[in-house]
Amino acid sequence: MEIPMIDFNKLDGEKRAETMALLHQACEKWGFFQIENHVVDKKLMEKVKHLVNTHYEESMKRSFYESGIAKALEDKETTSNIDWESSFFIWHRPTSNIDGLTNLSEDLRKTMDEYIAQLVKLAEKLSELMCENLGLEKGYIREAFSGNAGPSVGTKVAKYPQCPRPELVRGLREHTDAGGIILLLQDDQVPGLEFFKDGEWVVIPPSKNNTIFVNTGDQIEILSNGKYKSALHRVMADKNGSRLSIATFYNPSGDAIISPAPKLLYPNHFRFQDYLKLYATTKFADKGPRFESMKSMANEHHSLHA
Repeated sequence: MEIPMIDFNKLDGEKRAETMALLHQACEKWGFFQIENHVVDKKLMEKVKHLVNTHYEESMKRSFYESGIAKALEDKETTSNIDWESSFFIWHRPTSNIDGLTNLSEDLRKTMDEYIAQLVKLAEKLSELMCENLGLEKGYIREAFSGNAGPSVGTKVAKYPQCPRPELVRGLREHTDAGGIILLLQDDQVPGLEFFKDGEWVVIPPSKNNTIFVNTGDQIEILSNGKYKSALHRVMADKNGSRLSIATFYNPSGDAIISPAPKLLYPNHFRFQDYLKLYATTKFADKGPRFESMKSMANEHHSLHA
């Protein structure tokens, strides 16, 4: 099963329509895809990965293997409610906490800030392309996510350490993501990420050439009225290596009010006889405008009786 690959270079040429259709299908049928030829500097991505790996080796690895999680696995205790991961979270927007994470090197903090500035531009571009495919105004998702202070952006930095008994524990248990658009910079060597599609688990291979892996969260499914999907996924523990995952979440702000875009809702609260009356004159025309007319009619009826 080949995971959709969106080539951003093709968005400006004669293959734009084909690329937009591929993106739409990926969001509709998969809930995840890859991006190549994006705007994020590849040397910067490599530096982020190197600095995070160094931080893990120097400051996180030993404490993880001495933790209760590692001990539970060693003692073969119940591991169904734990995750074999070592992680921390950085908030970037609307306010950042990165300067308060003094255990991170100054170089890592500075490099992460530069990376996120570029990644947010990519997330915003993706949101605009999704809006275009959904027939919404260009900035609809960004505005819907904004609340009083703009969209929320944060990064979960994780290592899934080499595991002596991977059959006993998940790296990360099955879940969907609560937020909006998730952009993942992941390991280029060690596998583990899996997504659920059409009744089976799809293995996501390590990312080569600094492609960025994207999945859509629950709020995109809600905002699109179910047209786009939030896919179930998990991380499998690995016996042969430690997997790197740097997942950045482009989410609604905490006070954003989320609901399906009205344009994407089916008409509702109308009398069937009114539909049949309209249908009689539009039977051989496209149903889309008919649905829109029924929405307007239902809204007018609701206003009169409110």
